[in-house]
Amino acid sequence: MAAQFRSTEALIDALADASFDRPPALVSNAHVTGLGVARALDAHDVPVIALDRPSGDATDGGSGGGAASDDGARRHDGLAPPSDAVDFAGAVTYPLDDLDGFREDVEAIVDAIGREAVAFGCMDEWALAYARADPEGVRLPFAGIDTLDDVLNKSELYATCEALGVPYPETYRLAETADAATGDPDPDATLDEAAAALGFPLVVKPELKRDFEEAFGTNVLEVADREEFADAVAAAREAGVAVMAQKRVDIATGRDHSLASYVPPSGIEDALGVVGNAAVRFPQQFGTSCLVETADEPEIEARALAVLDDAGYHGISEAEFVYDDDRGEFLLLDVNTRPWKWIGMPVAAGANLPMAAYAGVTDAEYESPGIEPTRWVYLRDYLALLAGDDAFWDQLSRADWRRLVAGEFEREGDLTTGVYRPSDPAPAAKLFETEFVDRDYYCAC
Repeated sequence: MAAQFRSTEALIDALADASFDRPPALVSNAHVTGLGVARALDAHDVPVIALDRPSGDATDGGSGGGAASDDGARRHDGLAPPSDAVDFAGAVTYPLDDLDGFREDVEAIVDAIGREAVAFGCMDEWALAYARADPEGVRLPFAGIDTLDDVLNKSELYATCEALGVPYPETYRLAETADAATGDPDPDATLDEAAAALGFPLVVKPELKRDFEEAFGTNVLEVADREEFADAVAAAREAGVAVMAQKRVDIATGRDHSLASYVPPSGIEDALGVVGNAAVRFPQQFGTSCLVETADEPEIEARALAVLDDAGYHGISEAEFVYDDDRGEFLLLDVNTRPWKWIGMPVAAGANLPMAAYAGVTDAEYESPGIEPTRWVYLRDYLALLAGDDAFWDQLSRADWRRLVAGEFEREGDLTTGVYRPSDPAPAAKLFETEFVDRDYYCAC
């Protein structure tokens, strides 16, 4: 495993002394999602280099995380670097702070490696940074920046859904922020027209999530009345962010489904995918997934692949659907063009999406052994839900808990985990260490 999280300079020095018999994977970020990707690749002996920004606040260097120690170590609160699946780990310039600096760091790292590497961006900003910066010597196992922008742009995504007949929530692009739109500049409605059509509460959603998150600290806002709606739209206009108004869907709890897939450059006919049901979220209504299980929903798979095919996207993605009780059907909410928190579920089910993506741009080979029913649990959030929500009833059996505690789930049964693995204990141990320290890691996934 990576003995420490190094400064950029120390990482370059360490890599210059190493040798690799195949292209290593550059995995960013280096937290829960990055850990899942690293473990998936390590299972096929792919060397993994975890790249992230150091932990730290403005008083100790902001994204730089303060000065390195004498041996080049930097503080990093993410969970991937201590994993046995990670060979090296270190800092790079955070791309949202300085994209050119990020490119220079990655190219210096690849130069030290002495051969090309394969990039896995595990959050939007990292996937987009690898695509936009296009560092020399880095192979991208996903579509280029133009295609990514089209898929991530909600105006473009919903226009595609409309053309293909894929149901999605009732949505209006707002005239008040049309000047900031990068997709179709023609708005659907004014603020007042959208309010009259949708009623309250309603959801304010950005055309491009990353710009909205920088301005508001979240990727969606629910507003209760016209005053809140007007304030949110005015703030978006001030920030130069195009937004849309969307009907608040009466979501059926526990029925959120996603297609987890890898589409190769050859197209959707050769796609590898698994439909997952986010049976439990933390918090339950609008939180992140903490218990996900395979599901047999061929219509969801067909609709998601049709959208990806129309966009010309290849690579790993998660197409998210919610079930609308009022309409009695699944609605497409979003497509994430990268790995995500529960990436370990399709891997355990028999669809190792990271390895399929790696094989798609290297000489490696990968073939799925077939899909088996599987459940994935992130114990930190699941246990917090059990402890803090009296209305929630445990969905794991006594046999499940016994296998989890004994570590037998790694060898038998249909259950896998997000971080906790007795065969790779350091990430879970680090989670215990950091959980009770008064500081937050910059990313929850």
